[in-house]
Amino acid sequence: MKPIFDIMKADEFEQIVYGYDKNSGMKALISIHNTALGPAFGGTRMMPYATEEDAMQDVMKLGKAMTWKNAACGIDFGGGKAVIIGDAKTEKTEDLLRAFGRMVEGLAGRYVTGVDIGTDENDMIIVHKETKYNVALPESYGGGGSTSAATAFGCFEGIKASVREVFEDASLKGKKVSIQGIGNIGSVLAKYLVDEGVQVIISDVNEDAVKALSNKLPVEVVKPDDIYDQDVDIFSPCALGGILNDDTIPRLKCKLVAGSANNQLADEERHAAMLKEAGIAYAVDFIMSAGGVINNSHQFIGYHRERAYGQVAGIGNSITQVFRMAAAGNITTQEAAMKLAQQRIDSAIKRKSYFLEK
Repeated sequence: MKPIFDIMKADEFEQIVYGYDKNSGMKALISIHNTALGPAFGGTRMMPYATEEDAMQDVMKLGKAMTWKNAACGIDFGGGKAVIIGDAKTEKTEDLLRAFGRMVEGLAGRYVTGVDIGTDENDMIIVHKETKYNVALPESYGGGGSTSAATAFGCFEGIKASVREVFEDASLKGKKVSIQGIGNIGSVLAKYLVDEGVQVIISDVNEDAVKALSNKLPVEVVKPDDIYDQDVDIFSPCALGGILNDDTIPRLKCKLVAGSANNQLADEERHAAMLKEAGIAYAVDFIMSAGGVINNSHQFIGYHRERAYGQVAGIGNSITQVFRMAAAGNITTQEAAMKLAQQRIDSAIKRKSYFLEK
């Protein structure tokens, strides 16, 4: 791994924070990528990492992605992320979560956290005992409730908008969609799609989750590695990132990739171009997955579900804008989405400069 300051300089990170608590054994990292639009805002992921270097790479990649996500989805927050190194099933304790809350509080509002893989709204209740700089609390605590429900709704709105741009027939009815990952987001998305008359194919490494969903919905089940080979209209990645790569893209038999997973492209520039060359439209992940963060941002202005979900539905408008920018400039949708986000960041920087000059 390169020296950390070289990495921070190359990717323009503002701050990397290490945290350790002897009592609970908490080991955590927080990345603050960009605060031009406001405090860094991103969830907390708890999972075991093979090495500290792996944890560092993950928290930085995720934090940077949050900058673009928050900017593109129109909320006044910058980008950041946290990871707690450990098994959420066996090592998560109240002491550990409270220690993490104190770590967040120590940043005095530069970073606002929420949920991600390995954490949920009940964990955020405990974190909130130590800091006011966290969201994703249950609605009974003044928060926005389930992040995954809002993310699934936003992804569904993004799929509908993408279909209108990509297909001659703008209706979802009768189309085929393969969903990779049917956890809290993918399973809700599957229900939305089935209700629209979509033929849904699912896969997940969690066999119990697959069985449970297939008992509830009329879906077809395939093995995890076979999901890339399905002859479908839309492929919807809703699991982990890095799944669009040199090996998987040539296997795709779809016209559109549109899902909620973060960091879907193993190499953002090269694999976005590879999809474009293959004639596969790409609904950019950091916009498609923004529903949860939009929903939770409303906690700071007094949570109102109808208002929050109304803004989440705007993901469809953002995706439409990206597709049209890409077509007009003959660029990839990834490039278009980055331009859209950068325009908003640049505007914020200019506004601050104006007031400083005065």
